[in-house]
Amino acid sequence: MTESQKTSPIYVTQPFLPPLEEFMPYLEQIWESKWLTNCGPFHQQLEQALCDYLGVKHMALFTNGTIALVTALQALRVTGEVITTPYSFVATSHSLLWNGIKPVFVDIDPNTLNLDPAKIEAAITPQTTAIMPVHCYGHPCDVESIQRIADNYNLKVIYDAAHAFGVQDTGGSLLRHGDLSVLSFHATKVFNTFEGGAIVCPDAKTKQRIDHLKNFGFVDEVTVVAPGINGKMSEFNAALGLLQLKYIDRALARRKEIDAEYRERLKDVKGIRYLNDAGEKVANYAYFPILVEPEYLLSRDELYQKLKDNCIHPRRYFYPLISDFPMYRGLPSAQRENLPAATATAQQVLCLPIYPALGSEAVDKIITLVTGNQA
Repeated sequence: MTESQKTSPIYVTQPFLPPLEEFMPYLEQIWESKWLTNCGPFHQQLEQALCDYLGVKHMALFTNGTIALVTALQALRVTGEVITTPYSFVATSHSLLWNGIKPVFVDIDPNTLNLDPAKIEAAITPQTTAIMPVHCYGHPCDVESIQRIADNYNLKVIYDAAHAFGVQDTGGSLLRHGDLSVLSFHATKVFNTFEGGAIVCPDAKTKQRIDHLKNFGFVDEVTVVAPGINGKMSEFNAALGLLQLKYIDRALARRKEIDAEYRERLKDVKGIRYLNDAGEKVANYAYFPILVEPEYLLSRDELYQKLKDNCIHPRRYFYPLISDFPMYRGLPSAQRENLPAATATAQQVLCLPIYPALGSEAVDKIITLVTGNQA
């Protein structure tokens, strides 16, 4: 066994876990109350605490982000075709299929890696009812251009904001844009509840409909108003979220430090490109993707293997494209010639580790391997 193989592996991200002793009082309260789920006190507290922290008015918590996406489409009664990105996690498009909706893939902007607004209008047909963009890696979409197109064609906009916890723009929370924004609180996210998600709602009436849909459509014990699903967040997950929220600013600060070190030390490496820094408050430093271009000494997959051989586990995120998977590749919009920027990015992207517990020595090791100064 080599020395590198004896080292603890370093992954792209690891969940932030507060001290166990601080979680015990929450657990004791759950045990004593015996209120385990069904929108209990911790669920209600977390909804309000997140609204206050994120600067939004209404939020409905969910068991995970995928069920939240499925329910968001139900809540807006979206049908027909929805324009979306091929460059995302598969849950984005899967939520459409689960609702019997046809995804229509549009290429991304090669500089932001978000849905390219300049390509949207050409994809609109009489069957188009909505646009589902993704704030990829937490970097804001061109929300003004997307909304302008949606208004012109009377389309709904649902943002997959799984990566965009805490991201702001000049007007406030990025989550206020569109008809709905959907968050993920999966263990790998900036803010996590082990598993969880949420829909940010523009008004109390929309939140009420979503709350009905996530609880089988129940209004009361004898009244069901919609074919809802079981999407409720448990008290255990909500309690963890309340505790996590106490540490979120500290976690974001450490992510920012790692991001800054990567940028400074990789800026002169030929053939390595990274996204522009979105700036203070706009970014949440959820991921640090690099693009391994032809000028680099190794191919993307060779660098990927080199890092793995040294107990660093980066991720080719997002590769393959959603549009390359069997359930999508037969769609006309999924053809690679229609998606040149997304196709090229998927072949070059490599996300480097970034999370609060990642130490300086580990960051130095990763950078040294990428810069080629170590075998």
